[in-house]
Amino acid sequence: MNIAIHGIGFPKEFVPHIEQLIASLKSHNIRIFFTEAFSKSLKKNNVKLDGYEPLNPKTLVEQMDFVLSVGGDGTLLDTVCLVGEYEIPIVGINSGRLGFLATVAKEEIENAINQLISGQFAVEKRALVCVNTEKQIFNGINFGLNEFTIHKRDTSSMITIHTYIDDQYLNSYWADGLIVATPTGSTGYSLSCGGPLITPGARNFVITPVSPHNLNVRPIIISDESEMCFRIEGRGEKFLVSLDSRSTTVDATDELKVKKASFSANLVKFHDYHFFDTLRQKLNWGFDMRN
Repeated sequence: MNIAIHGIGFPKEFVPHIEQLIASLKSHNIRIFFTEAFSKSLKKNNVKLDGYEPLNPKTLVEQMDFVLSVGGDGTLLDTVCLVGEYEIPIVGINSGRLGFLATVAKEEIENAINQLISGQFAVEKRALVCVNTEKQIFNGINFGLNEFTIHKRDTSSMITIHTYIDDQYLNSYWADGLIVATPTGSTGYSLSCGGPLITPGARNFVITPVSPHNLNVRPIIISDESEMCFRIEGRGEKFLVSLDSRSTTVDATDELKVKKASFSANLVKFHDYHFFDTLRQKLNWGFDMRN
């Protein structure tokens, strides 16, 4: 079995748990690969580990059975970009705090590896949002797991975002920006802007305005089979667009077409995991004396 480990930074106090992870994988005679970013993170923390191979073009991601994402949710989003259309199952090991996506706690690492090897897990297919324009943006990695956003850039004035769904006019949003969130991303930026929570298996996107000028404008849920089209107007000449944590600029002449990607992100979930448990734990639901 081939397993790659990816990470883009972790606290020094997490090093013993990484050592435990490597030891657990070795005990099962697994062939271990490190991404370049993960190797740099180890060197930065003066960690020396043996028994691994570099993940390079000669050992492509498609040859991996699993990819372990070590870090927080941001690291897992980066791992999704690394895996891309290969749809290799991803295990999120949480070295941070919140961890909506990276759900394996440091205390559960060895048990998680044992379950992974014995096949005691499920794979959740998570929809990805994909954006296209006439020119290439985001260095060709034009998909994201959480959300696609449009923001003002060159001015403090709000912008106008003309929005169409399947070629039908929906609305012109006067706002600071607009978010198109997947069910996975509904617990992120969209939620902080008043968007609804959506269960991971729902076949929907949610369009959420950011600080809209009209208070009667509210988020709307649409089918993920729909194609959205956006045209932007404003006092500035450039506008900021982002996919998860990656950002770039577009012109007012750029028409943005957004839809579900043709492939999914496959997230490994162990049998003691449930999305509703995560909501209660991470959002502090139930912290009420009546419960």
